[in-house]
Amino acid sequence: MIEEHTALGTSRRVARATDTDAAAFAATGFNGEIVGREHPGYEALRRVFNGMIDRRPALIARCTDARDVASAVTFGRDRGFPVSVYGGGHNVTGNALCDDGVTIDLRPMKRVEVDPLTRTCRAQAGLTWGQLDAATQEHGLVVTGGRMSTTGLGGVVLGGGSGWLERKCGYTVDNLLSVEIVTADGQILTASEREHPDLFWGIRGGGGNFGVVTSFELRLHPIGPIVLGGMLLYPAPMAAAVLRNFRDVMAGAPDEVGSGVALLTAPPEEFVPKPVRGQPAVGVIVCYAGPAEEGEEVLRPLREFGPPAIDTVGPMSYLALQQLIDPGYPTGMRNYWTGEFLTGLPDEAIEVMCRLHLSKPSPMTQILTLPGGGAAARVPDGRMAIGQRQAPFNIHITSLWPDPAGDDANIGWTRELGAEMKPFATGRVYINFIGDEGEDRVVAAFGREGYARLQALKDRYDPDNLFRSNQNIRPRGASSGELAG
Repeated sequence: MIEEHTALGTSRRVARATDTDAAAFAATGFNGEIVGREHPGYEALRRVFNGMIDRRPALIARCTDARDVASAVTFGRDRGFPVSVYGGGHNVTGNALCDDGVTIDLRPMKRVEVDPLTRTCRAQAGLTWGQLDAATQEHGLVVTGGRMSTTGLGGVVLGGGSGWLERKCGYTVDNLLSVEIVTADGQILTASEREHPDLFWGIRGGGGNFGVVTSFELRLHPIGPIVLGGMLLYPAPMAAAVLRNFRDVMAGAPDEVGSGVALLTAPPEEFVPKPVRGQPAVGVIVCYAGPAEEGEEVLRPLREFGPPAIDTVGPMSYLALQQLIDPGYPTGMRNYWTGEFLTGLPDEAIEVMCRLHLSKPSPMTQILTLPGGGAAARVPDGRMAIGQRQAPFNIHITSLWPDPAGDDANIGWTRELGAEMKPFATGRVYINFIGDEGEDRVVAAFGREGYARLQALKDRYDPDNLFRSNQNIRPRGASSGELAG
């Protein structure tokens, strides 16, 4: 059914898929499962992490391999339907779903092959980080992954891949050797430094703008299964002092130290001391990607500061470390996020964060400060699409709340904090940390020069902007008002 029209350089019609299109889709030779709105599993399959998102695709194409993905891409393109790609469904934008179009569902694609001799793996795009970590840790190997085990592999990698191990092992994309990708014309390509190197440059940070990545070949590192890690917890009145100490310690910390400071609300649990329980607090998350006895000494300046109300740091499995913050981010809450790379962490910036922390409307909301440096910072800017590697800190403001009645208060608070942090920002952002904030913020993720290079790739591989349900890099023939057509 033709619903509307937009232009991307020239006029074209955009259709809306209906349930009756499922039969035509099945006739294309698609081997996966086609889920329409009347399917008993439809409602569960269309849910994403962010409870604010309520989109209803006409068809959910549950793919089993790259050929299924190519069939779904071709079907959606030829009929002018909106197309989206569901990997983990964790991104705050909810772009895994599209209204009245075809959602290409990669979740059934969970095969992973680990080669312990070459320290590499090939992983399909439907995996979560918890599933990939479990497979690689069977061999004592790991690659920098998302900070939550429930995040999807594809979204994290294509956005760059920030995680607890980035200072030791680099971003995930720094360990990416090749991908299998389905482009807008339905071709199945391999992109690497030797094959389609231009495309390989762009997908390392440029998101899902150039095609559907169906598998990733990754370099692994010998870390785990046991690491030194855990959390230090302090009452909110100590937050500024804790952040200053963290800033000073991390300035000289070795690459093996992965860490972050979270301004949060302490859980109302028995193990939390009563003066802190259920109250605003500050948590320091640490891990040491090296020998535990060495880590004990290196982490001493963090662990002995205060002292903390709680110190859970000790030998723990890497898998447990990767699940450490999962309970604070339950699926289905209403979410509004933003972030910034910072030029530094001066006392004035610390004051802003600590002050706004005490006025946050929701106890579930957190302000996460992550240090730069290490291996990720030693890769020259321009080597791949992700940039801003020299920033000393990256902040991620994650507002969560359960009730739609709280939307205005929580969104307003997040925007206020974001605005007050602007004087300390570099002007660049990490694409996976922001919500739907407009084209200027997408440009800010790459810089003007990087964005122009990405647009040239878009012109070559997706000139009609089929893959636009993302942090969109628009083709150069499109105006900014045509991004959501």
